[in-house]
Amino acid sequence: MRNGVEPETADKLTHEWIFQDDFLLGKRNEIAADFVIGNPPYIRLEDIPEARSNAYRKACPTMGGRADIFIGFYERGLETLRDGGHLGFICADRWMRNAYGKALRSLVASDYSVEAAITMHDVDAFETQVSAYPAITVIRAGTQGPAVIADTTADFTEASAADLREWYQRGRGGALHSTGISAAWLSHWFTTQAGWPTGSPDRLALVADLEERFPLLEETGAKVGIGLASGADQIYVTKDSSVAEEERLLPMVVRSDLSSGRINWSEHYLVNPWSSTGLVDLDEWPRLAGYFRRHWQTLSDRNVGRRSPGREHRTIDRVIEGLRLRRKILLPDMSQRIWPVMDEGQYYPHHNLYWIHEGESDWNLDVLAGLLLSDVAELFISTYCVRMRGGTLRFQAQYLRRIRVPRFADIDEAAREELKDAFRKRDVNAATKVALRLYGVAEIPS
Repeated sequence: MRNGVEPETADKLTHEWIFQDDFLLGKRNEIAADFVIGNPPYIRLEDIPEARSNAYRKACPTMGGRADIFIGFYERGLETLRDGGHLGFICADRWMRNAYGKALRSLVASDYSVEAAITMHDVDAFETQVSAYPAITVIRAGTQGPAVIADTTADFTEASAADLREWYQRGRGGALHSTGISAAWLSHWFTTQAGWPTGSPDRLALVADLEERFPLLEETGAKVGIGLASGADQIYVTKDSSVAEEERLLPMVVRSDLSSGRINWSEHYLVNPWSSTGLVDLDEWPRLAGYFRRHWQTLSDRNVGRRSPGREHRTIDRVIEGLRLRRKILLPDMSQRIWPVMDEGQYYPHHNLYWIHEGESDWNLDVLAGLLLSDVAELFISTYCVRMRGGTLRFQAQYLRRIRVPRFADIDEAAREELKDAFRKRDVNAATKVALRLYGVAEIPS
């Protein structure tokens, strides 16, 4: 009305343009938005009445597990966009890495383009202080292209925002390092469902560049796997070699055996119920049968035991035929840094160890181990993995598979020998120096 609109028309427009509804359940098929902008609510689904929580889950399939309803706001907001439209939310960033955000990350990767992600953990982004770990995420309905990653500090101000805007409008170029903020252009966003990476913009830009130029570890033919989970280590893992026939005992290496950089075997054995054709017939192994019978109640009470009547003596994982005798690189699940150790083909790995062997490739494992010892390999792990309290890294198979490496044939003979020597001497600096040269990188940013 202040702009000269007749009262009757103004009233009609407000009723057309503005309405109140439940964004997750309301019918909005007629809406095709150029922009969806907001700060969605943070409410755990378990804190919502069951009937409404179930309705939200049905309406928004990305809200799996112990999700927060802001996941649904992302999903419905993205669905509302017309082609080329943008969604911009300031919201807690845990969905980018936690398990409950996996389906949403998959949706974004398949149908949308991440334009920018600006982390604001230390900024007073709201009128009242909240512990929300917020980030501003801008997502476009369209094919993924270059993206901006930015990180702020407590010194972030309006001037910092202006610096970011001006830098962004200049287009792709060098990194931004200004008071309260640093930012970098990425050639692409990250499509992994395991969790979007973390790190400084400079480090993430380097990871994106390496992902453009080098294949994944398993794409070079190497094979990554995890050691055996038994479901009852107190029964299956023993130092008593008299509990079963010699043929039914596999020397097993455990995490603590690797601390020196070489295997110092603690004389653990895996009581092995598997043969090359399946579970063994206990009637053919009387000592093994007697041992398992003494523990039958425990074996039967396990979930895997209840699901396998008559086969209660099976381990959760099957023993991989021939794995023990293969030369392989072992890595402990949790460590302060990447720590490859060579097994010459003597031991079967416990479930808190991951293994890498050459698979069908031409890899020399000592050369590969030298690469894995380097700070470049650690860059990939620290970028993608879950970091535990105290800075401990999780070296799970899904993160090891994210490591990019040059193909073995592309590594010159001199570099091969240098990497072998660095691995034998456990010389991280020497391994890193060679790796940087092979990757064409001057240094790894902090």
